[in-house]
Amino acid sequence: MLLCLAVYKCAVSPTGDRLYITSRYQDKLLTLARDGTRLATYTDPALEYPRGLHVTPAGQVLVCGWQSHTVLQVGWEGKSKLATLATEEDGVMWPWSVCYSSTTSSIIVGLWEDNNILVIRVE
Repeated sequence: MLLCLAVYKCAVSPTGDRLYITSRYQDKLLTLARDGTRLATYTDPALEYPRGLHVTPAGQVLVCGWQSHTVLQVGWEGKSKLATLATEEDGVMWPWSVCYSSTTSSIIVGLWEDNNILVIRVE
């Protein structure tokens, strides 16, 4: 029996040459070329059960660690963490979705457990 659990969320780079994928039951972020070739696999203890995924117009990759209660910024190449943007100490509990608003210079995080939205101002 084949179970299709490989892709949970996906996002495309602004140039369309990279596809970022989170896997529902694998704690990793995959980066693929347009033709499907794997370019990078990113893993990190701070990225448990990756859920929300967003690529900003500037190409910044944002990903939520649902069980680790984190929001990370990963490099466009998908190989390294650039920053931990928010943690449980900042109010991140079970992050489910993430988006960047250039209008308000904010990262918007949807929280699963309490149906709240967390807004994080960035400069």
